[in-house]
Amino acid sequence: MLDQRSPLLARTHRFVTVFPARLLRHDDVLGLSTLLFAGGELRVPLVDAAVDTVVEAEIDASDVSIALSRPMDVTILNRLPGEIVSLQLLAPPFVVATLSLGGAELQAIITRESVERLALIEGLRAWAMIKAVAISGRTLDPDSAPYPRRWPSSERTSSGRR
Repeated sequence: MLDQRSPLLARTHRFVTVFPARLLRHDDVLGLSTLLFAGGELRVPLVDAAVDTVVEAEIDASDVSIALSRPMDVTILNRLPGEIVSLQLLAPPFVVATLSLGGAELQAIITRESVERLALIEGLRAWAMIKAVAISGRTLDPDSAPYPRRWPSSERTSSGRR
């Protein structure tokens, strides 16, 4: 007979964060594209779209982990600083942690054990580590995603215009 606490019987949940993202650049050698969204930049597998196109990106909460210190020696490319804004208890063993990344919120499915072990609370600064980002293939209105920050013109100096 199967133990009622078996991981095979654990309830699973699907939480997905969907947002517009602007395609900043492609790196054909590495096979990656860079997207700009309200929470920062993301590196994703090469997107078949022109630079400056706005696409719909999705991050499944099960592809997000949380670290309390800046993750350095990991294979996960997307590591963004943020703050835990809510912890929602689900059926054991799961918790949905919502992180504010500045201009965007992101959800992570974690365990209650991790919440207790790391002493996670609302307001705590943390790092979101994003394993995978899906691109829906839909292009969106260009004004729905942030534009890259413009650098000061080379004609300007610290003492004013030349």
